Amino acid sequence: MLDNPGSDRIKGVSRLNQKDARTESGLFLLDGPQGLKELSRRPELAREIFATEVAADRYFEELDALERAGVEITLVSERVMAKLSQTTTPQGVVAVVNQLDLSIGEAMAGNPRLVVVLDQARDPGNAGTILRAADAAGADLVIFLQDSVDPYNPKLVRSTAGSILHVPFVKDVAPGEAISALKLAGLQVFATTAAGESITTLRAALAAPTAWIFGNEAHGISAEVQELSDRSVALPIYGQAESLNLATAASVCLYASAFEQHSQD
Repeated sequence: MLDNPGSDRIKGVSRLNQKDARTESGLFLLDGPQGLKELSRRPELAREIFATEVAADRYFEELDALERAGVEITLVSERVMAKLSQTTTPQGVVAVVNQLDLSIGEAMAGNPRLVVVLDQARDPGNAGTILRAADAAGADLVIFLQDSVDPYNPKLVRSTAGSILHVPFVKDVAPGEAISALKLAGLQVFATTAAGESITTLRAALAAPTAWIFGNEAHGISAEVQELSDRSVALPIYGQAESLNLATAASVCLYASAFEQHSQD
């Protein structure tokens, strides 16, 4: 069992909580049992897994399957886990995983019908929740435009509850490049803005392949991105709230499209 949080090995793994180390290594940390369960279906992505004794007993089935698939499992003390996880209440298991983002060309080759585009989205909790909602709604792709949060940010990864392993995504794409590729692939591009036309008028249009753009939590979508989009769309507010949380609004828009796209299934 590893018991020294100051050892070179543990310090090296802990550095993956920082963006520069993730970029340099091509690895990221998948923290918690839900991610572990999803990883057990894709063991080829895992480099190694660290677990406390309590977690090893609790998640024996998943860890055993991963070990039989050739993934190294290392037992660590609670204080080492605290160094690796860097959360208030570590859940006892952290995996080192290969990064899995695609190029924009690879992503478009999959002929996506429902796409999320994040424009300068900076809050990792919101972005991770949107990726999870995209997974639930059956979206085919999430695009992180330049100046958006790193999709491998530990808080973002935790917020996806394992969905980061399900939904293809692209990162650090220039707005013009992304939107041109989407239009060339036959998708209509909708920008969500407070001043747009109500989504309630677009039911027929939502059945078509669609890319939804969601902007910065405080400032919305940039002028450049809005100019490149086909349509500005708003969610009506029927009550007294000033606005909706970004992730909540994204979930509503994605499901509106999903309902129409799957209505003939």
